[in-house]
Amino acid sequence: MSTTLRDRLDGLRRTLGLEDDADFQAAVVLGAALVLLVVHWHWGRPVYYRGSPLETRLPDLLGLEASDYAGTLPFLYWGAASVVMRIFVPLGIIVWVLRRAPADFGYRLGGTARKLPPYALLYVLMVPVLVVASYLDSFQATYPFYDRAVEGGLQFWLYQLGYAAQFLALEAFFRGFLVFGLAPRFGAGMAVAIQTVPYVMIHFGKPIPEVFAAIVAGFVLGHLALRSRSFVPGVYLHVAVAITMDVLALSHATGSLGSALGAVF
Repeated sequence: MSTTLRDRLDGLRRTLGLEDDADFQAAVVLGAALVLLVVHWHWGRPVYYRGSPLETRLPDLLGLEASDYAGTLPFLYWGAASVVMRIFVPLGIIVWVLRRAPADFGYRLGGTARKLPPYALLYVLMVPVLVVASYLDSFQATYPFYDRAVEGGLQFWLYQLGYAAQFLALEAFFRGFLVFGLAPRFGAGMAVAIQTVPYVMIHFGKPIPEVFAAIVAGFVLGHLALRSRSFVPGVYLHVAVAITMDVLALSHATGSLGSALGAVF
């Protein structure tokens, strides 16, 4: 970052009365989050891809215009757009605007294995809930998002690749950028509560039980991220839960869990 830009940022801090580092960081994180939430909602989801110029140009560019796998592109786009908007842009803000290390915002891979036991326990506790949810019409109508995932194989895993990238970006944004960015100003409890609000809102339109479950997930994953100093284990949990839900939903579509597992693997 040039000295001129740094001077301008320092001048803006003084003008806004944000000379305290924690106040400035919270203002930057909240302001950036507001913009990124709007941008991602309108241009980062699969629904944007469909009907946009990308839908006609990207398959041709990738040589997939006549491929059976062109239907996975909206979800791969979703994953890629999420990574850009929820990882790359916040990382730029962390490094160049806030002048902080990414590790201060939960970007820590070291010692991940030691942090997994509480997440593994949460997954075990979630499995019976997912099994029950998979019998509900609302969940069967929602999952998997990609209709042809029921075919299994590459159709399923290309879709899951985009889905997983989206979860990586989601955890980095909510349990990384927001939680760690707000904690110095508001404290751990309030930082977790603040990020839970938009996190729950991005679930609007999904089955009602899942929307309410997102409230619990927001608080639990937020506190676990702060305790472990990393959002990374939350990615593993989110991906595992999502794949399990999709496989269970496919088991109803194919007639049995064995058939679903056979198709997927």
